[in-house]
Amino acid sequence: MREDFSQESLHQLALPWLASQRSGHRFNIFTDTSDFYRIEYGDIVILNNMPYLVRHNTKEGRFGLDDEVKFWVKRAIDLKTGKTKIIKLVFYEKFLARVGGIEFECFRSPRKEARILDLVGNHANFMHGFSVPDDKGNIVRIIDLIYGNTLADQVRDISSGINHETYFYRHFPGILDGFMECVEAIRFLHEHGEKHGDVRRDHIIADRETGRCRWIDFDYNFRHRENMYGYDLFGLGNVFMYLAGMGDVLIADIKKANNPAASELRDEDMNIVFNNRVANLKKIYPYIPDSLNRILMHFSRGANIFYDNTVQLLDDLNEFRSGFAGGQGGIRNET
Repeated sequence: MREDFSQESLHQLALPWLASQRSGHRFNIFTDTSDFYRIEYGDIVILNNMPYLVRHNTKEGRFGLDDEVKFWVKRAIDLKTGKTKIIKLVFYEKFLARVGGIEFECFRSPRKEARILDLVGNHANFMHGFSVPDDKGNIVRIIDLIYGNTLADQVRDISSGINHETYFYRHFPGILDGFMECVEAIRFLHEHGEKHGDVRRDHIIADRETGRCRWIDFDYNFRHRENMYGYDLFGLGNVFMYLAGMGDVLIADIKKANNPAASELRDEDMNIVFNNRVANLKKIYPYIPDSLNRILMHFSRGANIFYDNTVQLLDDLNEFRSGFAGGQGGIRNET
């Protein structure tokens, strides 16, 4: 049975968040979310008979764009429960991505993200939520807010004021354990015929409440000609390279620091996706074990063999981890 929300009833529900709102204020109420630009702060979105109070648009910090506004993603309050939710509205875009000689056609698919939300359920390493159609049939996703920092932020915080060797032996083992859980989670998707579609370090949140690393934002899909999971695998390689290097190891920074390793680096030592990043970290940090560096080199410009699936990657990660002694630092211990 559909409930009709009056302006008065909405004012009562929203009172804890809009105490200063004048009594005569009338809410803009949306049951059709097609034009997401019109939905602004203080508006009400009603989905499946549930009212949500919009607070603001979310932002995404990709490649240094810390203030890139995502107008189709709203932070909102579920007025029935008082809980904060992320509401992802329908937004279509597509682009071509090239990794080495492989081209991927990438596009947003709300239906795919809705399908994965159903698949993962309460899996500890994914965001949780559900999908609901609005009055025009748009597939809207309602996501539980995860309180915590991105994996990239965690590494930056941990590594502040220490050198790489200290980071590598004291903190990297714990960080690696969290990353391996994330790879296991991607394996779970692949075994069910699904892909994440946008594997990046800022799409992993270190959950402050559980201590677990959790994947977010899986609305991207991609068409493929060779390996349907290849784009996810290259993304995992980039994340792993960042974690092992205590951040991106850039050729420009190495040269600027007059690091003698600069003269030893060749094209084949560079990242296959981002050619200004070093993949062959052993040339920069000689104490890095061969078993780790071999994994990194699968994602280098000089690679002749790539990983076909996450099982192969996990096998190599487990081989390295089993022989790697280190401290107890890392994401799990961060509060």
